[in-house]
Amino acid sequence: MKPYSEIIQKIESYHELGETIQAAEYLIEEYGIKHPNLKGFELREKAKPDYILMTAEGNFGEKQIIRIPENTFQFELVLMLNLIAHEMIHVEQKSYLNKFPDRNEREWQAYYEMLFHKRYPQVPNASTFHRKFFANKAFEYYNRMEKDGELQQEYASQKAEIEQLLKELK
Repeated sequence: MKPYSEIIQKIESYHELGETIQAAEYLIEEYGIKHPNLKGFELREKAKPDYILMTAEGNFGEKQIIRIPENTFQFELVLMLNLIAHEMIHVEQKSYLNKFPDRNEREWQAYYEMLFHKRYPQVPNASTFHRKFFANKAFEYYNRMEKDGELQQEYASQKAEIEQLLKELK
């Protein structure tokens, strides 16, 4: 992998040229977060500093499109990498028919990845502030699962990992 300073410089060049999709494609190659079920990227409306929306769109079992804000790369690169990795988890989940039908489970898995980078280990950790935010979002989806149900039981050890991480981040 190239040095971070070189990656930043390349992303800034793409951003200045308005080549947001090319920047995203470069990042997923550089950080090894590409999945074969990805059809590509498309642009959506500009994000605001307090609300950055990215989505993986497409039917289960079909190739997915990740929609990213046209101004994605005016924000902190590490945060954008984590958000793209989150969506790439959804791209992978949707490559299967009926494997992850529960939205809460899909979101839990994606937020867990943003905290521990087990699937995409080259993605750097986001700031402490954002990691706490991701942890709280993960708990939000965990708590939406059936109380003491099959999914909560399946993810109980991961929940404990996140609880431990939060203690360490304080």
